[in-house]
Amino acid sequence: MSSTNPVLIFLPSVDSTNNYAMAQVHAGLAKHSMAWFANEQYAGKGQRGKEWNSQPGENIAISIALQPGFIEVSNQFRLSAAVALGAFDFFNKYAGDETSIKWPNDIYWRDRKAGGILIENKIIVDSSQLTDDSKIQSTVNRHQSTTNYRWAICGIGININQTIFPEHLPNPVSLKQITGKNWGAFELAAELHQCVLNRFEQLKEDGFQPIYQRYLLHQYKINQLQKFKKNNRVFEAVIKSINPAGQLVLQHSIEECYDFGEIEWVTAKI
Repeated sequence: MSSTNPVLIFLPSVDSTNNYAMAQVHAGLAKHSMAWFANEQYAGKGQRGKEWNSQPGENIAISIALQPGFIEVSNQFRLSAAVALGAFDFFNKYAGDETSIKWPNDIYWRDRKAGGILIENKIIVDSSQLTDDSKIQSTVNRHQSTTNYRWAICGIGININQTIFPEHLPNPVSLKQITGKNWGAFELAAELHQCVLNRFEQLKEDGFQPIYQRYLLHQYKINQLQKFKKNNRVFEAVIKSINPAGQLVLQHSIEECYDFGEIEWVTAKI
């Protein structure tokens, strides 16, 4: 089910592995399953335009080029869930059973963030016309039912050996802080790369349901009361599920579904 000898390229320093990977796509140099690892990112990107902070040489910063032409953009959560589950598989192997996936696709250990994912896409409409880059993270125009992916650049950042983080980050954690050991970031990146490819192939061969069930099984704070913010209003709700469209299902006065970007978690500083 896994890809044989996937290519992982070491980059000493780049602005962003996602930018570099997308440039390779534009230049016609990218191949499906190819990945790029950066020893240093000086303009790393996180979700919703945020900067991804990482000390040079201490962490995993990797982007994987995938061709998920079998997935319609209206079902793009399926790819997001598969990539998140691959990252979970990797981190759970080393950090143990207190690892979870925080909706939509952060990797958590206990109540601390160990990693994040940013998927940027190039899409093809009606299987004929290549569009401009489309940065689709967890919500899409659900009328694009005939639009399929051409390329997905899956950027993953995992904290490995870093122990000092910027003050404004509320709850970071690294594998070294969890295990007390130093790790080879590039060697671990190769494992992460393979874990993601394994889940991608599972999605392609077996469909979404097995991925979806495992994704739900490892959700952070499922069936627990949590704080969220919408339009500057903080409220509490119980996390009931994530529906197949990738929406967070919350129970407060009523049960409601929320897209990514519509609400945000209220995270206490640890």
